[in-house]
Amino acid sequence: MLRRAASVLLPLALAAGFVSNAHAALPVGHAAPPISLQASLGGKEFSFSLAEALKKGPVVVYFYPAAFTPGCTIEAHDFADAMDDFHALGATVIGVSMDSIDKLDKFSVSECRSRFAVAADTDGAVASAYDAKMALKAHATRTSYVIAPDGRIVMSYSDKAPDEHVTRSLAALRALKDGKGG
Repeated sequence: MLRRAASVLLPLALAAGFVSNAHAALPVGHAAPPISLQASLGGKEFSFSLAEALKKGPVVVYFYPAAFTPGCTIEAHDFADAMDDFHALGATVIGVSMDSIDKLDKFSVSECRSRFAVAADTDGAVASAYDAKMALKAHATRTSYVIAPDGRIVMSYSDKAPDEHVTRSLAALRALKDGKGG
């Protein structure tokens, strides 16, 4: 009897929003908060500005918990492998974590394969602005955003698993290019 009640109540609780497996992210249509951080691409440091990157086209901003951890390494490899697709869609990709820039210099070369930049949000201010900071921890959540050149968020996706972040980001960029995004 209890098992049957649980099998009925859990889906109802999920549907009502009382229980959630996913972290809340900024909604589609929301203006993307500014980003200005120290970043590294291929071990070379530079100042990343979202406003400047948006002048060139859409931007994928993906937050991840910590460099060199298993899930974050998988996700970095997935983004690196898909960079030709991102470039074909005119997109810039930037990974953001609360790691030090020294750690990200190494991560950008090894795990990102010098294909895209990663930025150091050491105080978590940017992660907080994007509703991508873990409560009570000095880590970002695994949350991806696609931001249109006008600064609007056209896709947000949060999931602890790294598996679909690249696929969903590319789908949103294709929809944006076809005039169906956002």
